[in-house]
Amino acid sequence: MVQNRAGALLVAKRIALVAGRVEGHPDGHGFLISEQGTIVLPAAEMRQLMHGDRVAVRVGGRDSRGRALGEVVEVLERANRRIVGRLHAEHGVLKLVPEDRRIAHDILVPPAEAGKARAGQVVTVDLIAHPSPHAQPIGRVAEVLGHYADPGMEIEIAVRKFDLPHEFSKKALAQARALPDDVVDFENRRDLRELHLVTIDGETAKDFDDAVYARREAGGGKAGWRLWVAIADVSHYVRQGDALDRDARERGTSVYFPRRVIPMLPEKLSNGLCSLNPNVERLAMVCEMAITQHGEVARYEFYPALFRSKARLTYTEVWNRLQSGKPPEHLATLYELFRALHEERNRRGAIDFDTTETRMIFDARGKIEKIVPEARNDAHRIIEECMLAANVCAGNFLAERKQPVLYRVHDVPAADKVAALREFLAELGLQLPGGEIPRPKDYARLLERIRKRPDFGLLQTILLRSLKQAQYSPSNVGHFGLAFESYVHFTSPIRRYPDLLVHRAIKAALAGKKYVEEDWEALGRHCSEMERRADDASRDVENWLKCYYMRDHVGGTFSGIITGVVPFGLFVTLDDYYVDGLVHISELGRDYFQYDGARHALLGERTGKRYRLADRMTVKLVRVDLESRKIDFVPA
Repeated sequence: MVQNRAGALLVAKRIALVAGRVEGHPDGHGFLISEQGTIVLPAAEMRQLMHGDRVAVRVGGRDSRGRALGEVVEVLERANRRIVGRLHAEHGVLKLVPEDRRIAHDILVPPAEAGKARAGQVVTVDLIAHPSPHAQPIGRVAEVLGHYADPGMEIEIAVRKFDLPHEFSKKALAQARALPDDVVDFENRRDLRELHLVTIDGETAKDFDDAVYARREAGGGKAGWRLWVAIADVSHYVRQGDALDRDARERGTSVYFPRRVIPMLPEKLSNGLCSLNPNVERLAMVCEMAITQHGEVARYEFYPALFRSKARLTYTEVWNRLQSGKPPEHLATLYELFRALHEERNRRGAIDFDTTETRMIFDARGKIEKIVPEARNDAHRIIEECMLAANVCAGNFLAERKQPVLYRVHDVPAADKVAALREFLAELGLQLPGGEIPRPKDYARLLERIRKRPDFGLLQTILLRSLKQAQYSPSNVGHFGLAFESYVHFTSPIRRYPDLLVHRAIKAALAGKKYVEEDWEALGRHCSEMERRADDASRDVENWLKCYYMRDHVGGTFSGIITGVVPFGLFVTLDDYYVDGLVHISELGRDYFQYDGARHALLGERTGKRYRLADRMTVKLVRVDLESRKIDFVPA
């Protein structure tokens, strides 16, 4: 039985109805995402639907690829959110072309519903009539955002396109305003104000979650170290169910765009009272660890504390001091400890991929001046290892006490992905040991063996793609990539909601109580989805900025590397620009090219010409489409 909008139950006789949510596709067809699986909705069915609608369908027949086809029986619930796009005038009539390409309909905007909006402007509309098999949807302009090339417009569009909450509720803002500007309540806390705790972050960071300090244990080199990781005590100010908590839960995470952040918490907390700014008193939850000379955590404890960060350091600054040969003692000790932790990581067999991050440098108008590689140095890795250690201790602490919580899980690779990976490696005379379910150590050893090979980039990419995506779940299946049995996110409660939940759970466990949530499974799904939504929105903005940047380079010839092979062509990333675009299969010559998914290649039937992942290629830039975020190349 399926419930419709009026609350009535639809009884399916003989033919089962499947209910689910519609996911649109830019080509006009769509998919029904349901608990029973994914069903294809042909373009004719999608005429009456929009991305996000809930519908009941009857399954009948298969498409050319053998996938189940659905026929709409009833629309159960309409996706009722504002749609952002650009207004176009056609024969004197305004229509909105949605920015979200999953919405394949143009939306008519009658003159009476346009307000002061004009063709060419970016606006949001509210639907006043949904699509039907014979009529387009109709919308009313809700807000005028401006013109497409206005500074920051790409972010305003992404915020609305991905439905990111960007204004805090009045109650949350009132609650934040009522908080003091300085720490006033620090009873029943350990006083760590004498410890030389410091923050180490990127140059542009404003919300400081974590501070670290390490010292050698008495007894010389064999005695190991003591490490303090102090994390902002956000749960002291944001209590379960209050207005700040409701807003933070809805957002799930802060969203980072180039030059702008949409924070999970109001600025009063994220950049002020909770942020571990230098030389001011702050409340923290501390993980204090005793670490052996071999980099193993011998014992640990958690407790609430009061402390003062002694300095706000940057990765670049710390790395320069370490390289100078005369770093201050507190940094030298952290560096020694890091090397021990890193060696233990290698012994454990954690997978360490070698990826290049990039940073955009902007001009005064907010457009890209250049894109530069962001070098990762040992200052980044010091913080990474300290945070991993604290996260593992938090995971173990809660698992041992059987306290329900959201673990950061990374399941073992799927058997079919492992089989395809082994088949590909065998052709190159390589093998991934470990049987049907390889261990992280098997991946790590293979990575070490191939690191000096000229095709390392290709092999690393294929290894990475064989792994599953990490997510949040109350089921502790461990973290495959990091080779940990119990792993949680504890170290960033200012910007990640799961970390805030972990802090509450630890405090409850310290008090001998259980921290209770209504539905941990649903909360894990929500937090995972919000993380993916934030990543998608950030990527969308970066792609728009890159397209805008590359418009000035149309006609140019560039060298690059093939970073994606798909049935319809090749994705190439340019060496000096870190921008990728598509070489369509029709541009590869007169040959007929077969797609070989197992070998990540396109193979020419007549010429034997092969294009494979990680091959080098010289291309010419022929077209940039800002609206669809697409860059087109042809072979040069």
